[in-house]
Amino acid sequence: MKERTGKVSVTTENIFPIIRKWLYTDHDIFVRELVSNCSDAISKHKRLADIGETNADPSEYKITVTFDRDQGTLTFADNGIGMSANEIDKYINQIAFSGAMDFVEKYKEQSTDASGIIGHFGLGFYSAFMVADKVLIDTKSFLSDEPAVIWESEDGMEYVIKDSERTERGTDIVLYLSEEAKELFDSARIRSVLLKYCSFIQYDLFYVDVISEREAAENEEKTRAEKEEKGEEYLPVPRENKPINTTKPLWTKSPKDCSDEEYISFYHEVFQDMRDPLFWIHLNMDYPFTLQGVLYFPKTDNVYDSLEGRIKIYNHQVFVADNLAEVIPEFLFLLRGCLDCSDLPLNVSRSALQQDDYVKKLSSHIIRKVSDKLNDVFKNDRPAFEGYWSDISIFVKYGMLKDEKFYEKVKEICLFKTVDGKYRTMAELTSDKDTVRYTRAPDKQAAYVDMAVQKGYEVIVLDEELDNNFISFLEYKYPSTHFKRVDAEFEGETAAEEDKKLLEDFFREATGDKTLAISVLSLGPDQLPAFIRETEEARRMNEMRKQFEKMRSGKKDDSMGNLDDMFPDKKDLVLNYDHPLILRLRGLAGVAENKEELALLALHLYDEALLSHGSLDSEGLKRYLRYSSELMTKASERLS
Repeated sequence: MKERTGKVSVTTENIFPIIRKWLYTDHDIFVRELVSNCSDAISKHKRLADIGETNADPSEYKITVTFDRDQGTLTFADNGIGMSANEIDKYINQIAFSGAMDFVEKYKEQSTDASGIIGHFGLGFYSAFMVADKVLIDTKSFLSDEPAVIWESEDGMEYVIKDSERTERGTDIVLYLSEEAKELFDSARIRSVLLKYCSFIQYDLFYVDVISEREAAENEEKTRAEKEEKGEEYLPVPRENKPINTTKPLWTKSPKDCSDEEYISFYHEVFQDMRDPLFWIHLNMDYPFTLQGVLYFPKTDNVYDSLEGRIKIYNHQVFVADNLAEVIPEFLFLLRGCLDCSDLPLNVSRSALQQDDYVKKLSSHIIRKVSDKLNDVFKNDRPAFEGYWSDISIFVKYGMLKDEKFYEKVKEICLFKTVDGKYRTMAELTSDKDTVRYTRAPDKQAAYVDMAVQKGYEVIVLDEELDNNFISFLEYKYPSTHFKRVDAEFEGETAAEEDKKLLEDFFREATGDKTLAISVLSLGPDQLPAFIRETEEARRMNEMRKQFEKMRSGKKDDSMGNLDDMFPDKKDLVLNYDHPLILRLRGLAGVAENKEELALLALHLYDEALLSHGSLDSEGLKRYLRYSSELMTKASERLS
């Protein structure tokens, strides 16, 4: 064939530099694109062999990526369908002409199965120019009468096409790396990128580092020579050339053919988490869309773990992206897994999705499958579900807040752990009461918890950051139900007005707080003499105050106003009129002698209530400890 030159056909001036700079956001994306093209070429040839248009041994199909540091080249080679000179013109010299779609259309009558064809050869190929000063294609069509050709270009615009001496079908794409790319991509980085995008590609993928191979051969020769010089027998150790990928990832198998050990092993391998997952969902369907994958419910000891890379999206076993929000709702990022959907309407860079009804249906299907799995575990093995709850509760609650459909599916199985270690659903908690008592810290609020339990309440533990919003959400969904922390309300008969007035005046004077709100209730002789009450409304306002403080943190302006005025700190002192100490103080309150000592005792009692509540400040704690030491000293003196 006579050598000729030409120019790539584009419809808009300067479109190619835009493609190179803006279409692909990650510099390493060219690896995925070119390996995908290799896979496409093999899939096409395999399809033709399946319908009898050519011969092939499937075991010989392979993709080889070769890095030569000395030459500064990176080569992507396949033994697939190859291209003729006309096909080079059609699929390379016309940007974005989809060779894959053209192929599927041509052979759709012979085979309706389009699996394995990723597509967009033209534009994907041009990602090579992100890192290369020159790109060369050496290719030969599977058709024996089509001569091999070489295409090369230094800028993607001007090209040369000429005869090649290649005799075997397939394609080599050689990238002559730019100086910048040589700095970015060493052998380890290239191998890492290959594993990131192509760990599960459908055909054997080999990686060859020319320098490493040469050094290994030189070392072998050196060892052989040393052995021969010593008169020793040299037995060469065969070097295994193994593919770096797995062509049959777990999700391609039928769930019935997968063992628990395989699921767990796959999880460890992909996510590098040495802890076993709790349980998993295997998705395998081909209607109304093609979807395969495995979603895992992991242990979540640290809810602040990075969510990056937790759900990996694949297209024909080629990695597309992590956590695509269009497909995976945000709350599902708390799970881990791999999803392969060959029907995703990807744009030409395969790194974003178009917003269409198909994607929404796919997202809804995944949500339904996850909620169905949770319901199945709950209904078939509630003890196991309860054992998982500490790890999955944040996921379930967050999902209920974020997605209405998910909420409707799981609202009946959302659990609440009680202070005695039992688990209750919302229906079980409210079967005979419209108020749910809770605590954030059962150990610190033990006295309050004990009082609520004696009143017949099952006290639940709500100790996650999400719970403040979650209980407000549940009250919206269940208008007749109210959540109250154990220190928010006390049930007891109020003391006589005269006694109440006397104790109020006495404690206000002793504490120095003339506005201190005080209640005097009969709480039982076995309860503590004094408590702090913080109403649920006040507590939630205090949570809002904390949020405002975070928002204002670091800001110089005071546009939010005085937070003390917006969110006043409201805490009441509740005196237990049934306790002997309170009765004793009531009797001594009007006595003139020992008035100062009585005031110190009342203040100490107030500090003790604040300490039990968890709201005693540092100065109060010093005062409390100092007076406790004095009381113990006096007690010891009486014993001597």
